[in-house]
Amino acid sequence: MQYRKIEKNGDEISALGYGAMRLPTKNGMIDKERAKKQIYYAIDHGVNIIDTAFPYHGGASESFLGEILKDGYREKVKLCTKMPSWSISKYEDTEKYLEIQLEKLQTDYIDYYLIHNMSMASFKKLKGLGVLKFLEDAKRKGKINNIGFSFHADLDSFKQIVDSYKWDVCLIQYNYLDEKNQAGTEGLKYAHSKGISIFIMEPLKGGVLGGKVPDKALEIWEESETARSPADWAIRWVLNHPQVTCVFSGMNHEDHVEENLKVSNEALPDSLTEDELKLYEQVKEVYRDLMKVDCTGCGYCMPCPRGVDIPRCFNFYNQKYMFNTSQSFDYLGMLGGVFTGQEAYAGLCNDCKRCIRACPQDLEIPELLNDVSRELEGRGFNYKVKIAGAVAMPVFDAFISLSNRISRLSRT
Repeated sequence: MQYRKIEKNGDEISALGYGAMRLPTKNGMIDKERAKKQIYYAIDHGVNIIDTAFPYHGGASESFLGEILKDGYREKVKLCTKMPSWSISKYEDTEKYLEIQLEKLQTDYIDYYLIHNMSMASFKKLKGLGVLKFLEDAKRKGKINNIGFSFHADLDSFKQIVDSYKWDVCLIQYNYLDEKNQAGTEGLKYAHSKGISIFIMEPLKGGVLGGKVPDKALEIWEESETARSPADWAIRWVLNHPQVTCVFSGMNHEDHVEENLKVSNEALPDSLTEDELKLYEQVKEVYRDLMKVDCTGCGYCMPCPRGVDIPRCFNFYNQKYMFNTSQSFDYLGMLGGVFTGQEAYAGLCNDCKRCIRACPQDLEIPELLNDVSRELEGRGFNYKVKIAGAVAMPVFDAFISLSNRISRLSRT
């Protein structure tokens, strides 16, 4: 494993960190056995830092990590988690949430404690409540070792926050499509110049840059003399920057862990060639031409009061254009509730704008949902749902009945 040193404290941090926001799930909850095996495997192969947060997996991520790390693995990793800044309304809340998190994580201290999703407005509010003083006191008491913040707002705000305190670390969204978004490359270099270590989230932009990618992008990657997967290219680009200390990847499949371990060991700073960097520029143009919504699928906009599954709506919309496929049938079945029994389609939006305030990408979500509804639903969508349900459910019930009969016969 490649390690990169944090100059302020001497920590040698693995270039790959384990992001615990997208752990494998089963029946809507963390698949504990599978996630445990994946995390242990990563640690056994050199990963020495895990990133989580108070709300991840509905609040279950920290508790899960507390359970699996207590048997000797806690000493092998640095823990990075985040103060739920939106829940802090008075000074006493800071201590309350830190104590809750320490208990959930089953640890006496947190290595890297970040103020979650900082903006200029939230920073001013928290500073006025005495949060920085609290963090310094907690550091003196040994409850946290390093103070930082995570960020999704604009570059000017980022620079102001960087200049407002002697931070140990910051966590920013960064990938080859977000080179000029949010903090971006300029913010990365600015924070580094101030002696702040930088952790990276969303290196695959919520999976958009890995797995299934547009054919045009694949054709460009295949021009390289070295064969690499799209995910490899994406993580390699981030680690190519010498200012980056660690990339947190939300791994939820065994293959993801294997591949990311390999890439993070190979991808040294400034190791990409000029020809390879030119390929990135071409691939960026492909995505810019095809993508309709710049959504990472983080889920901060959820739950929607009207039941809209916002990230999945945008995913269907992007898929339609990236892969030139209709998506209408799958959209009808999954978000229309035909196959799930739960309606979650874009047309349910009533423009309450609650999601806009929560979105770290500053997307005009109701307006975009209207676009999704117009293109994937069309007129009479409720009628289509009812007709599809009337046809599909009897067929589905018959299939289940037949499957059960086959299962019973196989046991006799």
